[in-house]
Amino acid sequence: MQDRNFDDLAEKFSQNIYGTTKGLVRQAILWDELEAILPTLGTDPLRVLDAGGGLGQISSGLAQRGHQILLCDLSAEMLRRAQQHADAQDVSHNMQFRQIAVQQVGEHLDTPVDLVLFHAVLEWVAEPEKALQALFDALRPGGVMSLMFFNRHSLVFRNLTLGNFGYLRVNMAKQKKRSLSPDYPRDPDDVYRWLTACGFDIEQRTGVRVFSDYMKAPPADGGGDASILEMERRYCRQEPFLSLGRYIHVTARKPGQKDEL
Repeated sequence: MQDRNFDDLAEKFSQNIYGTTKGLVRQAILWDELEAILPTLGTDPLRVLDAGGGLGQISSGLAQRGHQILLCDLSAEMLRRAQQHADAQDVSHNMQFRQIAVQQVGEHLDTPVDLVLFHAVLEWVAEPEKALQALFDALRPGGVMSLMFFNRHSLVFRNLTLGNFGYLRVNMAKQKKRSLSPDYPRDPDDVYRWLTACGFDIEQRTGVRVFSDYMKAPPADGGGDASILEMERRYCRQEPFLSLGRYIHVTARKPGQKDEL
């Protein structure tokens, strides 16, 4: 088994993920989570690892705030686009780009990082526990991983609502290789168990797109994307909606305190 390289899907990824309502909601909820995380890490510029960072939308936003970013990805094409985006945002001076696997990040860090971004990558990784352990090791004591993963429960529920029973009977086996449907949708309980086994403390769980992917019609109030985002924010941290999110975001902290200078 191999981790997914997005060289052949970079354009499709860019259009389908960021150019839609889905992308808007995803980015907004992620930023909500980061706005809660950042104050807990101190006031100095942070060392940030964006592992499997893709186009670098989130990390370039952090670079705009003065934080120092190392963005790594298996895909040369994704890295090219991330650099292009950073140049357009005039933040390249705060960013480095490396074509390396998540499992190799420790070999490219001079010092541990304060924050790891690991967004929508775990569902493409063949050996998730090894990847999470590598990221745990890359963090300094008291550092945080912002983890977002594709939720298997959401995929089951979506196919139930569509009546795709045949697909469910074959355990949702993926048939198209060049597809944005993840290779390894994750059971949340597995992910929480893996994080705990690594040594992380799970501080917060949030659903990302807890209902909007299931909608068949625009909001009845005519509010469009703004109304959708309002309701996503209202329900994303409540059960049972949280566990139906297309993605689940986890704030996971490495125990301990930052070393005193």
